[in-house]
Amino acid sequence: MKRILTVIAILLTTVLTAFAQEAPKQQKVALVLSGGGAKGMAHIGVLKVLERAGIHVDIITGTSMGSIVGGLYATGVTAERLDSIVRAQDWTYVLSDKDDLSHQSLRERERQNTYILSTSLNLGKKKKKVEGGIIVGKNIGRLFADLTSPYNDSINFNKLPIPFACVATNIVDNTEYVFHSGILSRAMRASMAIPGVFSPVRINGMVLVDGGLRNNYPTDVAKEMGATFIIGSSVKEPDRTADDLKSTSDILMQLIDLNCKNKFEENLAITDIPIIVDVTGYSAASFSASAVDTLIRRGEEAAMAHWDEIVALKERLEQNGHSKPHPRILIQPKPMLEHVNSYKIGELRFENMTKSDEQFIRTKFRLHEGDSIDSNRANLITTSMRLDLFYKFADYRIINNAVQQPDGRSTARVVFIAGEKQSNLMSLGVRFDNEELVAMQANAAFPISSKMPMELDFTLRLGKRIMARADWAFHPTSFLRPTVSYTFRRNDINFYKSGDRYYNLTYNHQNLDIAPLNFTVRNFDVSIGVEWDHYFNNKMLINTELDHGFEVMENEHLFSYHAEVNYNSENEWYFPTRGSKFKASFRYLTDNFVELKDHVGTTDISAMWRKSFSLTDHWVIQPMLYGRLLHGQYVPLMMSNVIGGEWFGQYLPQQLPFAGLGNVELRWNKIVAAQLQTQFMPTQSSIVLLCVAAAQNADEYNSLLKNRTMLGASMSYYYNTLIGPLGATVGYSNITKEPMYYINMGFVF
Repeated sequence: MKRILTVIAILLTTVLTAFAQEAPKQQKVALVLSGGGAKGMAHIGVLKVLERAGIHVDIITGTSMGSIVGGLYATGVTAERLDSIVRAQDWTYVLSDKDDLSHQSLRERERQNTYILSTSLNLGKKKKKVEGGIIVGKNIGRLFADLTSPYNDSINFNKLPIPFACVATNIVDNTEYVFHSGILSRAMRASMAIPGVFSPVRINGMVLVDGGLRNNYPTDVAKEMGATFIIGSSVKEPDRTADDLKSTSDILMQLIDLNCKNKFEENLAITDIPIIVDVTGYSAASFSASAVDTLIRRGEEAAMAHWDEIVALKERLEQNGHSKPHPRILIQPKPMLEHVNSYKIGELRFENMTKSDEQFIRTKFRLHEGDSIDSNRANLITTSMRLDLFYKFADYRIINNAVQQPDGRSTARVVFIAGEKQSNLMSLGVRFDNEELVAMQANAAFPISSKMPMELDFTLRLGKRIMARADWAFHPTSFLRPTVSYTFRRNDINFYKSGDRYYNLTYNHQNLDIAPLNFTVRNFDVSIGVEWDHYFNNKMLINTELDHGFEVMENEHLFSYHAEVNYNSENEWYFPTRGSKFKASFRYLTDNFVELKDHVGTTDISAMWRKSFSLTDHWVIQPMLYGRLLHGQYVPLMMSNVIGGEWFGQYLPQQLPFAGLGNVELRWNKIVAAQLQTQFMPTQSSIVLLCVAAAQNADEYNSLLKNRTMLGASMSYYYNTLIGPLGATVGYSNITKEPMYYINMGFVF
């Protein structure tokens, strides 16, 4: 019996061996995508051609931008979808750490568009910092997580629709690290972390940066994963000559490129179809819409140059039975989604947060297990964690449990992750104009440890107009933010009348504002409270030709009640292309809480409305209506109507802007105005403004239309930069009958 079993085993082994020798070896096609920053957009053009030819990729490897394009393609995103994704992004925002304006309160939007630098300072006990880059990478990391949302948990990358791997560099020991598993978005983020620009990714004692430093074209990784045929896409620039190294940036780029040449030649040699894209004229930072369009087109052209080889490979693969397509998951770019996937919270966790902070978030957003959540709501929550609770870093993960509920939603494990809590936030703004020359403003915000979130906020402005302000605010409920503010101002200002200087006034001003009802809800801000104003130490230089009976300003105390509504849905703070802005306020002025100068108190009603209409991608029109109405027998001099300047409150809190008028002009008690502005944007950062304005003013309503109509016009050019708008305005009005000009460099404050 034993002898019979032995014979059977020998026969079976012989048959199986023969079958294995006759069976064709499984063919695997690998796609290798190199790094190169924005130049890597060309990979999308290569993918379009491969799809057109019917090539089904079995393995993808990539480095830096190649890991981003390759990682998304591996999850099932088609080349056409990738094209839409990269064109839909605002890369200036994505490649920064700014908070999304749509997820901020108006107060925080103003802060972001006032200060060019914001950071935290370690006061007292020194804390270990773990950034290591100018850009933390908050926005680009969030984008990667959103685009790879079906795979937000730690997984084996071989289980993706297309097996995937990407390369990073561990700068602890200068070794290559290949991601075959983990959180996909984190792997992509590590692979593109340019040293010194983006903070590295720290995992298990490793400090991971851009993989291009060790392996910028990882065909060897594809071979190790079982690739039979390799198609490679490289956006490496031609080697520079001595004549090409003329500037500092040329030399720095040469040093980076020399580092990225590790393994390149030997990896290129084992590529069956090497597609070398011509990226002449473009750099790693060429993220403009026109550059992206050109790079994708050049990728297509480079791949089409190998069309015959690609078709021949396709036919060879079909002969070996390699024709089964991989599943395509149609993941659309977030800005293009008609709806966002909603999940039912199965489990809710908060990491690295105090119990009081966790309770604040749960209460503010009414967040409980069993509730619904989507990426929009999650982004609102992480924004609040950073702005309301002072966490330097805040992120979330929605991990789909793939269990469908009766209503069609999936349950998910939702995790909110907080980083180090800041003890302060310091901000600095600097601007130049031809009126004040240089002005600076600094802000310091300090959270107060308590069960109810509180903060102290201090602001100091230096220049021709000096201002110091202290604010104390707290959050007793979800959207209520009671605030107590004290402001000191010292101002030196010239008042004009019909173009002639009327008088010069130097004065000090104290203001105490108590707003127990202060609501902040996304685009809305509502404030109701009481104020005390004190004007003192006044020095007035009076023109000898002043009207008879002109009142010389004296020290004055005023008490007022106020209510204000502020709404702003504009998509940009300075040069919006869509959205509306509305502001209305009411004040009742007294000197004893009831009367003013033994008469009924004076009422101050002001309002403005502006709407942006996009005619084309480059043209926008913006009509605006505004005005201020004063009623009462006595109007304090410092509350009088004034117009002029580029924006509301440029020199005085009640100042109304007027096209073509650069001076602060005194007006009568009732003024209504209309403005029409056209905004032309020849490039993404260049803005040309044409503005016309008309206004009527009088002391009584029945005289509004009888008085002369004030007319003005102006033309401006601005260039939008990270430090604010830089530009100039020229204009003319029938008030002064003289041309005006204004130069501004920096954010407004």
